[in-house]
Amino acid sequence: MQFIIPADHPSLPGHFPGRPIVPGVVLLDRVIEAIESDCGPLPPLRLPQVKFLKPLLPGQSASVELSGQAPRWRFRVLRGTEVLASGEIVAEAQAAA
Repeated sequence: MQFIIPADHPSLPGHFPGRPIVPGVVLLDRVIEAIESDCGPLPPLRLPQVKFLKPLLPGQSASVELSGQAPRWRFRVLRGTEVLASGEIVAEAQAAA
């Protein structure tokens, strides 16, 4: 899944004034969107491992690469071939009602 975070995204003014970078939580939101586009809505999630390696600037194109299947996925967020973030997301079992 390709994406671009626009310069007017609401998270950017405070992250960081004068030289904004896309917050990690916004990247993780795009990862979850990519998983949900394949699998539908997800139950609560765990992130047992996440590494943020390089920043993404507003207006730069990035992509999400997924491997694995429910309930466990590995992901990479890429700018071209450069890895910006990587990790693992695990869907928790739904609690009985």
